[in-house]
Amino acid sequence: MIKSVTAFIFIFLVISTNGFSQFRKYSNEFLNIGAGAKGLGMGNAQVASVKDATAGYWNPAGLAAVKYNPTATVMHADYFGGIAKYEYIGVAVPIQENKRTLGVSLLRFAVDDIPNTLFLVDPDGSVNYNNIQSFSSADYALLMSVAQTLKEKEKYKILIGVNAKVIYRKVGSFASAWGFGFDAGLQMVGKKWSVGAVIKDLTTTFNAWNFTFTDKEKQILYLTKNAIPLNTQEFTAPRLNLGGSYDFNITENFKLQAEANVDVTFDGKRNTVLSGKMISIDPHIGLEASIKDGFFVRAGLTNFQRALADGDTLNQKKVWIYQPSLGAGFKIKKINVDYAFTNLANQSNPLYTHVISLRINLGNNEEEPVEE
Repeated sequence: MIKSVTAFIFIFLVISTNGFSQFRKYSNEFLNIGAGAKGLGMGNAQVASVKDATAGYWNPAGLAAVKYNPTATVMHADYFGGIAKYEYIGVAVPIQENKRTLGVSLLRFAVDDIPNTLFLVDPDGSVNYNNIQSFSSADYALLMSVAQTLKEKEKYKILIGVNAKVIYRKVGSFASAWGFGFDAGLQMVGKKWSVGAVIKDLTTTFNAWNFTFTDKEKQILYLTKNAIPLNTQEFTAPRLNLGGSYDFNITENFKLQAEANVDVTFDGKRNTVLSGKMISIDPHIGLEASIKDGFFVRAGLTNFQRALADGDTLNQKKVWIYQPSLGAGFKIKKINVDYAFTNLANQSNPLYTHVISLRINLGNNEEEPVEE
C-alpha cells in the first residue's frame, strides 16, 4: 500500500518539476471552482471520500465505488449576483460486470450578454447606442473518465482512475481556444477511513488560442491604444491534491465524516498558507453530519489567504481570511437534493452564492449496496 502511494507521488514530482517555468500560474481556473453542492458545502474537501458521479471532477478513482447503479448529478450556481453562471453535469456508469466504471462530466462557466462597445462612437464622433451588440465569454470542459478497483484486501481496497479532458474557451467572435489534458487519481478505502491523491494536468494541459479580429476591429483597437493579441499557447502546470477522511459513528442513526485536503502547486509563489518560491500548499477542511442517512448538514473552510485588513487606511496591516461554506441535503429513495451557501471571497465579504445540485440513481436499486 505504501509503495503504491510513494510511486504515485514520485511520478508526479518528476513530471511537475520538468520545465515548470514555462507554465502560466492561473490558467483554466474555472476548473478549480468545484462540482456538486455536497463538495462545495464541505469546502472542496472531497479527494478522499468522493464516491458518486462528481468523482470525475474531484478524484476519478472514486468512480470505482459506483458498482451497481448508474448515477447522474446536475448542478447550477449563479455568481456575482447572477452575472456569471456555472453548470455541471456528471454521469457514472458501471460496466464489465461491475468491475469498471465509466464517467462523463461537462462543465460550463460563462458570462453572457456582455456589451460590445467597440463601435459605440461613430466616425463623426457621435455616440450611437444602436451599435452596441452583446457577446458571451464561456469556458467549457469535457471530462471522460474510467476507474476500477486495483486491489482489494480484507481491511482496505485500492481504487484508481484517470481523466482525459477537452477544454473549449470562447470570447464572442474575437477569440477561441482548444485544450487537452489528463488527470490521474488514487483512493485507498478502509471501513471507516479513506485517503486519496490526484494529479491534475498530469502531462500539463495546454490551450491554443486563436484571435480573429476584423480589420475594422483592429483599427479601432489601434486608435484606442489597445494591444491586439496574437495567437498563442498557454500551459497549465500539474498540481497534486492530497486528502484524508474519517467516519465517526456517534450513534446508530447519527454519523460524522471529517475530511482534510491540501492542494500542492508547483508553479511559483502563491498567496496560500504555505508558500515557497516553487511550491505552495492550500488546505481545505470539510465536515458532514448524517442523520439516518437521509438528512445531511455540512460545513467547510477553504481559500486561506493573507489580505489587507478592511479598517487599515494605510494598507499595511495584513490578516488571515478564508472562504466559509455551509450546506444541507436530503435523500428520498433514488434522489439526493443538495444545497450549498458559500462565500466567493472571505468571511467578511458579502459576495455569497447559492449552489443547488441533484443526484439521481438511475438503476433498479434505490441505493448502492453497502460493502462491509
